[in-house]
Amino acid sequence: MRPDPRLTVSQWADQHRMLSSRASAEPGRYRTARTPYMRDIMDALSPTSPVQRVVFMKAAQVGATEAGCCFIGFVIHHAPGPMLCVQPTVEMAKRASRQRIDPLIDESPAIRERVKPARSRDAGNTMLSKDFPGGTLVLTGANSAVGLRSMPARYLFLDEVDAYPASADEEGDPVGLAEARSLTFAHRRKAFLASTPTIRGMSRIEREYEASDQRRFFVPCPHCGTMQWLKFERLKWDKGQPGSVRYVCESCDQDIAEHHKGTMLAAGEWRATAIASDPGTIGFHISALYSPPGWQSWRDIARLWEAAQGNDDALRVFKNTVLGETWTESGEAPDWQRLYDRRETWSNGTVPAGGLFLTAGADVQKDRVEIDVWAWGRNLESWLIDHIVIEGGPEHAETWTALERVLGQTWTHANGAALRIARLAIDTGYEASAVYTWGRKMGVASVSPVKGVEGFNRSSPVSGPTYVDATEGGKKIRRGARLWIVAVSTFKSETYRFLRLERPTDEDLASGVRFPAGTVHLPSWAESEWCKQFVAEQLVTVKNRRGFTKLEWQKLRERNEALDCRVYARAAAWIVGADRWPEAKWRDLEAQLAISEQAQTEEPQAGQIRRPQTRRSRRVFHSSYMG
Repeated sequence: MRPDPRLTVSQWADQHRMLSSRASAEPGRYRTARTPYMRDIMDALSPTSPVQRVVFMKAAQVGATEAGCCFIGFVIHHAPGPMLCVQPTVEMAKRASRQRIDPLIDESPAIRERVKPARSRDAGNTMLSKDFPGGTLVLTGANSAVGLRSMPARYLFLDEVDAYPASADEEGDPVGLAEARSLTFAHRRKAFLASTPTIRGMSRIEREYEASDQRRFFVPCPHCGTMQWLKFERLKWDKGQPGSVRYVCESCDQDIAEHHKGTMLAAGEWRATAIASDPGTIGFHISALYSPPGWQSWRDIARLWEAAQGNDDALRVFKNTVLGETWTESGEAPDWQRLYDRRETWSNGTVPAGGLFLTAGADVQKDRVEIDVWAWGRNLESWLIDHIVIEGGPEHAETWTALERVLGQTWTHANGAALRIARLAIDTGYEASAVYTWGRKMGVASVSPVKGVEGFNRSSPVSGPTYVDATEGGKKIRRGARLWIVAVSTFKSETYRFLRLERPTDEDLASGVRFPAGTVHLPSWAESEWCKQFVAEQLVTVKNRRGFTKLEWQKLRERNEALDCRVYARAAAWIVGADRWPEAKWRDLEAQLAISEQAQTEEPQAGQIRRPQTRRSRRVFHSSYMG
């Protein structure tokens, strides 16, 4: 009898791991040499290493999840014990089980003989649980507090931690809940945290990496031999020609071609660049510049960078997924004086030529209601059309009567057409029941009660609607009041980003240059107080009671109604679909402004959001015995 050989995770993977064509672009035997930078990361997860926590902040598709699968296979075959694998959601855990874990077991004989087939009776092999001699593997989602506290775990694999919710079923941070499962194993525990980062100040993986020894992968220059870690700033190419890309050595300034990368990676080594606050934690960071030959090339990276210019959302994706770095929100408040000085001149209450439809945002206060009317054009270019203050609190019927008149008011377009507000979004933060009553009276097609919540949600900054009216039995009434939830941080950041856009000069405009997408135009009648309210908040990084940092909008001055009304009007534009309209919808709005020479009626002729006409066929009953 002999003990099992003394293997590290990378050695085990090279000997026993097989990649399936279902889960890999390069099926066959796993080769750590293909991604040399993963060797030290995997070996730190071996029982022979004193490290307890391994943090990996990375770009997308650099082999981190496959390394996690190697970690799982090593535990099942070589160092059995209870293991917990956490994905952002339970649904993603099921997908990982089908696409990653099942192929790992099926294609690797050393693991297959230890995990019984799922179809055998009492196999202990289900989608979210895999039993093996000496241990069990449980997969769960970070959104399930029950799954995170269901078992003690010696081994943890926490994948894409930046996509975890802030709290698991309101029971606390999912990472903290998961790591609490391993505390009883003391120095024998192993935790692998891997993720692509997101927003600075909110990124879990960045916070963990900055608390570690912050290792970087140093590679030698093929010309002078100087060891250096690859930085995007030293990637050079001729503008518009990604094919000319090369990396410039920071020591000898010579060009390094793409074909040198394989040799450089093989000779690379990890070096710590900081002192960890916890000696049991080590951290690694790598970007897509290190992608092995045949994966993402430097040419692809240069092309993606050029394609992202002028689009903050694309730049954010580039920084997160290509560079493996956090995105910094531009939350510094623009100077109100600068906004005031660059106001434009057009008639009060008139819609400039580029405006195609109107939305309004209403902020309900204790003694008044403030409304801002905004015109929107292509590419979310916007113009402030009117600022209205209705004196009187929500307890007065006259207040709602005046607001109803605003909803029925028309504004004249530059070419003579009359525009009415297509959608008004009204805040429910003060006297929600009164807002619901008025919104119910006006109809869901014209008025959208909204509630602002903190947080960033770019994929869906407005969610809903939620039906808030109910019968005596508690059943929701679909024809009653509807509430929309608005992620105000997203629209505030967008507004500040639009305010910082560089504007073309008068000469550029005369030569046909258009304003950038999202440009905000302010009229000459906008007072200094309104401009101050428009930039009355700033995005700052704060720490909560548990020491975690987060981004939070804080007031620079007491009044901020202008900014709130802008956010609500922007939410109204999102609700009517302006972010998702096809070209045909914009052409329809432009066609509505093509006013003929006939006499105009008092009814508005333009700015109407038309729904596509769907023809509903009539179902006719035919008896089976009729010929």
